[in-house]
Amino acid sequence: MTEPATIRLATAADAASLARLCQAHAHYERIPYQSEGHAQRLATALQQARLHAWLAEQSGEVLGYASTTLDYATLAGRSYLHLDCLYLRPDARGQGLGSALLAAVCQHGRSLGCQELQWQTPDWNQGAIRFYLRLGAQQRSKVRFSLGL
Repeated sequence: MTEPATIRLATAADAASLARLCQAHAHYERIPYQSEGHAQRLATALQQARLHAWLAEQSGEVLGYASTTLDYATLAGRSYLHLDCLYLRPDARGQGLGSALLAAVCQHGRSLGCQELQWQTPDWNQGAIRFYLRLGAQQRSKVRFSLGL
């Protein structure tokens, strides 16, 4: 019998597993991935609490993750929780793990006094969009930019 999946807060010791999921996530989203030093940067960010991440695990195997950072909305004049990533391996989808990860994220946001969780997803990712809408999220139209520094 297979153990039930669990959700737990990631620590710096999980950085290598998290980096492997990030690599798969980047491939899925069709964006470049730089592996060199990535796990160490994640470990540092987790250790310094600049990044919070949760792992979905089953029988010791990491199936997915969600990660957040605390941000500030100038127009609203308050902090909000930014869901930076939510990713499940393809074989782990459809089992309720995305909802469980998002529930852990929302609980964290409430514990910080945040009134809102914000995130973005690629416009081609219709499965994710349907998932978020089913959860009651409101879609906002914006164009995301990136400028190298």
